[in-house]
Amino acid sequence: MNASVIPGEPRVASFAELDAGTLYALLRLRVDVFVVEQDCPYPELDGRDTEPGTRHVWLPGDSGAPEAYLRVLEDPEGARIGRVVTAPHARGAGLAGRLMEAALRVAGDRTVRLDAQTRVAGFYGKYGFVADGPEYVEDGIPHVPMIRR
Repeated sequence: MNASVIPGEPRVASFAELDAGTLYALLRLRVDVFVVEQDCPYPELDGRDTEPGTRHVWLPGDSGAPEAYLRVLEDPEGARIGRVVTAPHARGAGLAGRLMEAALRVAGDRTVRLDAQTRVAGFYGKYGFVADGPEYVEDGIPHVPMIRR
């Protein structure tokens, strides 16, 4: 991990700014939760991480390892938040909320979209997101498209 990481402070970086150890830890967190825990074998590495406009946002723990993560993508109509994840041992500590606040700062005044797992759509509602289409099932998990203007 990067020795300059301050535990608890949100970090924001483009792909080019990520060192190899940090990138590995971020991808491992995503795979551990989305692919292993949620039992959803899907192409986690979708090519969007390396796009110049993508910003990776994470919260490191005391050890420097990421405990929560999301990415903000450039979208034709604004920004898109995705891959929102918290490590199992760190859930319930408010990390996802801190990440959302950081992501919304990154997005600025642009329209922001995301695809929420239906069971946590209320969480996103606290940040001004509203449903923007019908519920659908992806990888066996119900989702709802959401937007914040």
